[in-house]
Amino acid sequence: MTDVQDLLRPSIKALKAYSSARDEFQEETSNMVFLDANENPFNNGINRYPDPQQLEVKSVLSEIKGVKTSNILLGNGSDEVLDLIVRAFCEPNQDNIIILPPTYGMYEVLANLNAVSITRVNLSESFQPEIDQILNSADANSKILFLCSPNNPSGNSFTTESVEKLLNEFKGIVVLDEAYIDFSIQDSWLKRLDEFPNLIITQTLSKAYGMAGIRLGICYASEQIISVLNTIKPPYNINVLTQNKAVELLNQREIVSIEIDSILKERTNLIKALGNISYVKKIYPSDTNFVLVKVDNATARYNQLIKEGVVVRNRTTQPLCENCLRLTVGTPSENKTLITALSTLQ
Repeated sequence: MTDVQDLLRPSIKALKAYSSARDEFQEETSNMVFLDANENPFNNGINRYPDPQQLEVKSVLSEIKGVKTSNILLGNGSDEVLDLIVRAFCEPNQDNIIILPPTYGMYEVLANLNAVSITRVNLSESFQPEIDQILNSADANSKILFLCSPNNPSGNSFTTESVEKLLNEFKGIVVLDEAYIDFSIQDSWLKRLDEFPNLIITQTLSKAYGMAGIRLGICYASEQIISVLNTIKPPYNINVLTQNKAVELLNQREIVSIEIDSILKERTNLIKALGNISYVKKIYPSDTNFVLVKVDNATARYNQLIKEGVVVRNRTTQPLCENCLRLTVGTPSENKTLITALSTLQ
């Protein structure tokens, strides 16, 4: 069984968190005069520091996800959450992370920013983890394994058997990035969070919940790991406007459900239409709000679509993605425009 304490950097173990004014006083606030944080006293709705623990947002997420608030950490987008994880567990110029290309590019960026080396084990041709290669490539300094499932840019989910084997046999932290889980037929691993002390799950409000503009990422993990990450996060990392908007929209879950249903229906329609386009060579299965397609010449088709007023993502430079375009599922009108443009290209 993985002991998380053994994986932490020594300096992180010894670190004492910065104690903000709002951390030190947490009692009933309705009739209090606050002169402790050197704030501007004139009320304009944003003159006070935000709740450093974002308890109202976490309370709503706890209800939705069935996870205790003590198992939740919020970040300024998932990228801040991922950065905190790397900084907590990876000693600069000593430790390494393992990534499975093609995958989300920020894992590599954050490793480089933190002077952490990178071990790459490409996914199989069917975009599944190569379990034996991953485990054999790990060494004593392999602190984090990043799994993106459903995966970006391939769009597929990893098999339950693969993820479970890696959770049981990898000796470090397994970060399971579930940014697209709301579009998947598979269940989130949140239901099994308590089974694996080395499991960290990241999710986001940027995709299914339609809040990319407010930058709010979510981390679910054991209380032990969340406590460590709270120690190193900036004290006021989630601003008041973001917290308020998140609570407002999270309480409108019926709208989210309608939008997810629309995206899934449109994804089916898009895949069907793509099958009628001659230069589309392969359509990959999708558990996400996008579809990866292999075409005859991705760069040429990308540039042609730009001229037609449609912007997609050219992924041809990524491993296993030669001549592939990534197409986000839009509104019915946007998807019609995309299909019309694709159908007219010569």
